Amino acid sequence: MSDNTTTFTDLGVDAAFGDALAEHGIVHPFPIQEMAIPIALQGTDLIGQARTGTGKTLAFGLPLLQRIDLPTDTDEGHGTSPQALVIAPTRELANQVGKDLVTASAKTTARILTVYGGTPYEPQLEALAAGIDVVVGTPGRLLDLANRRALDLSRVRIAVLDEADEMLDLGFLPDVERLMAKTAKNRQTLMFSATMPAPIVALARAHLHAPVNIRAEHQEDVQTVPATRQFIYQAHPLDKPEVIARILQAKDRDRVMIFCRTKRGAQRLADDLCERGFSAAAIHGDRTQAAREQALRRFREGRIDVLVATDVAARGIDVTGVTHVINYECPEDSSTYVHRIGRTGRAGAEGVAVTLVDWADLTRWKVINKTLGLDLPEPQETYSTSEHLFTELGIDPAATSQVGPPKPTSGAAGHKGGKTTAAPVTGARHAGHRSPTRSAAPRHTRTEGRPESTRATVDTPATPADTATGEAVAPRRRRRRRIRREGGGAESSPAPAE
Repeated sequence: MSDNTTTFTDLGVDAAFGDALAEHGIVHPFPIQEMAIPIALQGTDLIGQARTGTGKTLAFGLPLLQRIDLPTDTDEGHGTSPQALVIAPTRELANQVGKDLVTASAKTTARILTVYGGTPYEPQLEALAAGIDVVVGTPGRLLDLANRRALDLSRVRIAVLDEADEMLDLGFLPDVERLMAKTAKNRQTLMFSATMPAPIVALARAHLHAPVNIRAEHQEDVQTVPATRQFIYQAHPLDKPEVIARILQAKDRDRVMIFCRTKRGAQRLADDLCERGFSAAAIHGDRTQAAREQALRRFREGRIDVLVATDVAARGIDVTGVTHVINYECPEDSSTYVHRIGRTGRAGAEGVAVTLVDWADLTRWKVINKTLGLDLPEPQETYSTSEHLFTELGIDPAATSQVGPPKPTSGAAGHKGGKTTAAPVTGARHAGHRSPTRSAAPRHTRTEGRPESTRATVDTPATPADTATGEAVAPRRRRRRRIRREGGGAESSPAPAE
């Protein structure tokens, strides 16, 4: 661990970067930074592994910024193509890395551009034409710009793969290899991740030259952050919203992130929490990039304090003040679990991670528990009324499932001003919800597709004689139609009323 006396300048970082970080309260480096920065500054290829939330971005960002040639006021015709490339698996992570690099280079002339899908091309093309020094982006958009010949990677001499294991999980490796092939042959390559499975290590050694492999903790240390208290509960799916409502009323609770397995489940839970009076929003793949960025911005600014997300946002969200992370279902594997709960307990702060395990997922949880060495093999059966739930998480025993009037929802497609204009994704059915539509014009619905003569008899007003005869109207009309179809000459005239 850092002794809190080492500074970035002691590691060989220029004062301009250290001063910029100091203005944001970042003075002392974390262990991964202490180990990685001196090696990376020498131009050596590097494989870095450290738990999430321990400062990997600056571990590669500071050497990257210091080793490129920055433009000066006297430079004329400074190169327009980037000298450094950072590839991130998700839009949120790319955006976060770009912001951190901009913060660290605030006192320099470094030109940094972040690109990812779901945003207009024009601003990115204009920035590339004007000239940049560092480009950060997702594989898809980077490769698209490179294929358009708008992005020239031939001058890239420092390439970074952030969250390299996620590249493998999301199927980005072919795109990454094509991007790396467009860079300079003698480039320096840095790979960082919280987990480094064997396939990624093999891939790294194929693309790196004599890399140094560093790990910021002991091999026997758990991969999760020690400052995060972990609670595992066996909960019934129908009772989970009630359990979540109680947890959100825990003592000293600030911002909360809840992870769901599916996009629909995330939206349904966010809408449910809004109905209970909580300030919540959802981010998932069905929302537009602008809507996702707006939700994250509101979360950072404190206008909402509950963010429900799928794993698309599990990496790359670095928001201060996240005190609780809740896994609505058991994660798929240990890597997903590590990255999810890594959203809390960051930068030395304490956090709480709660995982709700279904009965069908007990075996999956036992595998995760054994892999990570958590010593929590048997989740305790828990309901929204369980006494230990209130005791362990510091919840007021008087807490209920409703904390106030319903809040506007803001996540489903078609929402305007917090009101749903399309069918809600919650699937709730209210009594009589569709009855007005079904009963508005049943006769007209039945006549669609029938012959014109048939529809005319249904809609034609009754004659005075018909009104007088009452029930004899319908039989007489049917008999007259049959006579007309037969073409019976004089018999086609209506029969006299009886």
